[in-house]
Order: sequence, then structure tokens, then C-alpha cells
Amino acid sequence: MAPRHTPTIRQRRFGTELRRLREAAGLTAAQAAEELGTDRTVVANVEGGRFGISEERLRRLASIYECDDLELVGALAGMTGGRKGGWWDEYRGKIPHGFLDVSEIEHHAVSLRTVQTAHLPGLFQTEEHARALFDLVLPPLPRLEVELRVAHRIARQTVVTGPTPKPYHGVIHEAALRIRPGSRDVAAAQLKHLAEVSELANITLLVIPFEAGGFPMIGESILYANGLTPRLDTVHMDSPAGAVFFDSPSQLANFRSRLDAIERVALPANKSRDVMRAVMREL
Repeated sequence: MAPRHTPTIRQRRFGTELRRLREAAGLTAAQAAEELGTDRTVVANVEGGRFGISEERLRRLASIYECDDLELVGALAGMTGGRKGGWWDEYRGKIPHGFLDVSEIEHHAVSLRTVQTAHLPGLFQTEEHARALFDLVLPPLPRLEVELRVAHRIARQTVVTGPTPKPYHGVIHEAALRIRPGSRDVAAAQLKHLAEVSELANITLLVIPFEAGGFPMIGESILYANGLTPRLDTVHMDSPAGAVFFDSPSQLANFRSRLDAIERVALPANKSRDVMRAVMREL
């Protein structure tokens, strides 16, 4: 089997979980390979996300590692096999790799939680709003890349507004509602769209008003993607150096606590919608 040159975030996560199971069992990669009847490099490449394995081999490894978490093993079994591409693969090599990782995480998540303090959630941005944001990037992006990024962002939105929408629970600071990357008309259309999608049964959008004061992680944007089992949850955050992902059990527990604390200072859904519409009327 030829190794993958650039494993996706999902492939890397699969390997990470197998490494954690092996380490919890107190086995070295060489010992695991011997039990599996293969070479040590195979185990190392699987744990690095560079090789895929069959469901049968995954279950054999789980047995070797004496993993009795059937929910986790079942979820990992669904991640085995060859490289399963997604719609985002058509953008590979055309836009930053981190954008594709976010798409993959959202696609495979059971539900999503977010916090946005300076930007509106990408899953609810209008085409014009997204284009205005990408036009602000410095140095300026080529027009083709701007349009590719916009098209990718709009395509992502099927996870919450498509035929099988996922539950989405988001918190937006009032500042993000008031920042206008584009014209007044673009901002008005964006806020109208945001208020409308907030009424969908699967979507909850809460606003933190300026009057709420401080709250944990001011200034951060967080995507918390719930997996088939909590062990497979993933957190994404933006940084000046690009996308950053967190998935250790302690990190995930910490982020859940922070998200809970942030949501406690937000307005209820109906009052949050009132704020969106009030800001729209002020334009």
C-alpha cells in the first residue's frame, strides 16, 4: 500500500486514537506489530495517518489492546478502509488545506457548537458577505482564489441547511453582528439571512450583547464538532499560522466547560433574534 503524502484531519485522528489505545495497553509499536503479524513500520504509518487499514484489522488491534469501549471501536470501524473522498476534494490544491480539514470535520460530525466574536459563522454567511471578507485579505488574493473560497464556503452550508441537517448551537457576540466587511446592503441582507436561519428547528443562535461584559475566551473563535462518541470530538480554532486542532480528552473537557460558561452569558434564542433584527434596522 502506497503511503498518503498528506493525510486528512480525519485520517490523522484515526491514527492518533489507535496510538492512544496502544499506549493505554502498555505496548510498543513493535510489540503491537508482532501481535498483529506485520512490520513495525505498518503500525507507525497507520498511527501517522499515512496508511489505512481494513475494519477486520482494526478490530484485531482493538482486541490486542483489550479495548472494551464498543462504541469507540464501532466508530473507528466506520473510519477504516481506503481514502473516502468528499465534495471538498475538488478544492484540494486550490485553497488552504485547513479549509478542507474544517469541511471534513463538519461533514462527519454528529452536531456542531461554535463561538464567534469577530466574524459571523461561515455556515451562515451569504455569498456577498463571504466575498467581502476574502477581499480584505492582505496581501490581496487573486480573483480566482477569492471565488473558489466563496464557493467552498457556500458548499459547506449543506451540513446545516441541506437534506439531512445537523444540529447546530452557536454563540455570536454583538460585535460580530455590527462589523461590516461589505456595503450597508450586504450587511442588511446578511443579518436578515442570519435571523431567518436562526428559526430553523436544528439551529440555535445565541447573541452575547455588549452589556454582558466579559466572558471566557474573549476574542476567540471556536468550532466544537461532536463525533459519534465523545472520544472522537474535535475542536478547531484559527490562528495567525493557520488552523489549529485539539482532540486530547483533557483539552476537549476544557473546551466543553468554556463553551458552557460562554453560553450562560448569552441571551435566549428569541431575544438574540431581536438583537439581530435591531442591528439590521440601525443600518
